[in-house]
Amino acid sequence: MAFIIAGERSGVGKTTITLAILAYLKNQGKCIQSFKVGPDYIDPMFHTAITKRACRNLDPILTSPKYIRWCYEYHCQGVDVAIVEGVMGLFDGIPHQEYFAYGSTAHVAKLLDLPVILVIDCSRLSVSVAAIILGYANLDREIKIAGVILNQVASERHLSLLKAGLAVTGIPLVGVWFRDENIALPSRHLGLIPVDEIPQQQDIFNRLATLAAKNIYWQQLTPYLQPPSSPSPQYFFSPPSKQSSLTIAIARDKSFNFYYQDNLDFLQQLGVELICFSPLKDNHLPAGVSGIYLGGGFPEVFAEDLAENWQLKESIKEAINRGMPVYAECGGMMYLAREIEDFEGKKWPMVGILPQGVRMTKKLTLGYRKVITIKNTPIFSQNTILVGHEFHRAVDLETPHNPLWEFRDYYTGKLLSYQGWYNPSYQVYASYLHLHFANYIREVTKFVMLCLSYSTRQE
Repeated sequence: MAFIIAGERSGVGKTTITLAILAYLKNQGKCIQSFKVGPDYIDPMFHTAITKRACRNLDPILTSPKYIRWCYEYHCQGVDVAIVEGVMGLFDGIPHQEYFAYGSTAHVAKLLDLPVILVIDCSRLSVSVAAIILGYANLDREIKIAGVILNQVASERHLSLLKAGLAVTGIPLVGVWFRDENIALPSRHLGLIPVDEIPQQQDIFNRLATLAAKNIYWQQLTPYLQPPSSPSPQYFFSPPSKQSSLTIAIARDKSFNFYYQDNLDFLQQLGVELICFSPLKDNHLPAGVSGIYLGGGFPEVFAEDLAENWQLKESIKEAINRGMPVYAECGGMMYLAREIEDFEGKKWPMVGILPQGVRMTKKLTLGYRKVITIKNTPIFSQNTILVGHEFHRAVDLETPHNPLWEFRDYYTGKLLSYQGWYNPSYQVYASYLHLHFANYIREVTKFVMLCLSYSTRQE
């Protein structure tokens, strides 16, 4: 068995409690496979740091229900326990003909037939907690709420009132977390600060494990801590019989670290060897690479250091001018731009292969996108429909004269912008769009073939 940790709404502390449970179980010697519902990058970094296994995203909007089931079953093979952290509130999804809360934690619970542990923020509640719990339990009777964790409890007196309300529901209490501001995780403009930037991370994990030992009612959770039973599925797609043999450079350091592990796995299944490099520290691209993958991250936070590393910027520009293919998402695109203007208004020169400047703003651009390809390219054919995610506080100071994509709101279909930098003189594909590759193996394969063609020309 396994379970999903969900919140009755966003911001109830489910991430902190999830990390505490993971840390406690890891200290008990358990082999844990964790998952995160939705498109988030940062929470999975914390999961991975604790469990020492790559956390996997479960997002039916970015992928598909079929892929969700495969991903869960494939990565649960041989583990002691599987734990899924939900996203936002339990039913916070998108109205859809298949399910009224498509893409929500509840939707994933249904797809995987997993019980839900519901975290409730009790800071402004007493006995009325019963109404909230019963509402969640009865909205969709196929969702099994196996237990409740009461969070932000002020005192023993407060707890007694909450227990009185909970008793009416008949749903077990599986944990109590008293109010403690000392266990808050550090954050900034896009959420939590990535775990690699926190030097005292192990101390935090140890403290969370200690809290979980006393705050979680482990006897109640024991039935859900058995090894998950699952078949042994094969790869999600069949790799080519004769795989390519090439290397692609991937930017990985504190400035660039937004990658779905599944995307990296798909590239490797296509025969790609991924060579990591640091835009902050390395002076040149790794030798012999035939392509570049620039994921998202926080180039605006490290803009000064990125700007000062002119040797690497020149190395990347020279490679692109030679025709090396590049795929860049969000922060990766910002790095390829002319400059980044940070939150203080300071301007920092970047690679400059794209003509636009980028300015940081207070406005958060966030949401799923339906993206339509406007023109034919070697990777994305005209009228190809992609589903991705946007999450940034940056704006381009110049719009592409000949954009690659039309961005629309996934739910309403409203036209939001024209994006995507592509110039036939270069093989650079760049925009704010984050893609999960599960639905786009054909396009990823085309990118790999472009890199292979570049490699052949260099021989």
